[in-house]
Amino acid sequence: MDNKKLKEFCHSIGIKCVGIAGIGPYHNLEKIIKNKLANGHFTGMEEAIVENRIDPRKTMENVKSIIVCAFPYYIGENERSNLSKYCQVKDYHIVVKEYLQKICNHIESSVENFEYKIFADNGPLVDRHLAYLAGIGYFGINNNIITDEYGSYIFIGYIMSNYEFKTDEPLPRTCIKCGKCVKYCPGNALLGNYEMNPRRCLSYMTQKKGELSEEEIKLINKNKKVFGCDICQEVCPHNKKVPITNLEEFREDVIDELDYEEINSISNKEFKRRYSDRAFNWRGRPLIKRNMEIILEKPIE
Repeated sequence: MDNKKLKEFCHSIGIKCVGIAGIGPYHNLEKIIKNKLANGHFTGMEEAIVENRIDPRKTMENVKSIIVCAFPYYIGENERSNLSKYCQVKDYHIVVKEYLQKICNHIESSVENFEYKIFADNGPLVDRHLAYLAGIGYFGINNNIITDEYGSYIFIGYIMSNYEFKTDEPLPRTCIKCGKCVKYCPGNALLGNYEMNPRRCLSYMTQKKGELSEEEIKLINKNKKVFGCDICQEVCPHNKKVPITNLEEFREDVIDELDYEEINSISNKEFKRRYSDRAFNWRGRPLIKRNMEIILEKPIE
């Protein structure tokens, strides 16, 4: 199987953005990561071992290429929603893995002894860096990967395999550097030089467990988002007039907003059951309830 046949199959099942990344090690990325760590620009949610983030062989010894795919999730604007756009749709971990498995099943039908590992935001490698290497998109100052057709409203998944596909080339461009994402970022997380302090990101604050600072509480209250933040994407010119996702899984069963009375009345176990197919589920009911009480200016229990 060659790259052309692989991409033709991906296109046939709705995946329009697909490319092949090399297997590194990614020494330029290593410098970037170590610089971030030195500056305190990390959340603690990242893979702790730097070598695992820059060398695919640490995860799969016989890896020969990495198939990288982007999955658009834009479903339009809804000003009354109290959830980030990516949380309104079905959990991308589930959807992305299902698509990646279809790709692997297809390759297995024509490639003997095909071995692979599938990752959807749960692997050690930096998925945005892989998407850049695979030519899927280019970096915005807001640290998002921007695609020509879908802007930055994409999820990224990848397949590490023992089959050697031809490596694609990165796109030789960046965002237009208008600076709007930097200007409108509520927590001033974006530094304007393609770097960011993730601890200042409002999306991180809405996912942060433990005690919040007064400033963090004020920012969550002002933004009115129970989980996540879309501001740096909403103001980005590259996201103007992007199409609604072509993936049926993200167009169906959209949750516009969470209701406080409902969340307050159900148990933690019921919350897990009721929202098992949503990306915000992993942080649990107490955190969601806390954020809602901050927004509604209720006493936090």
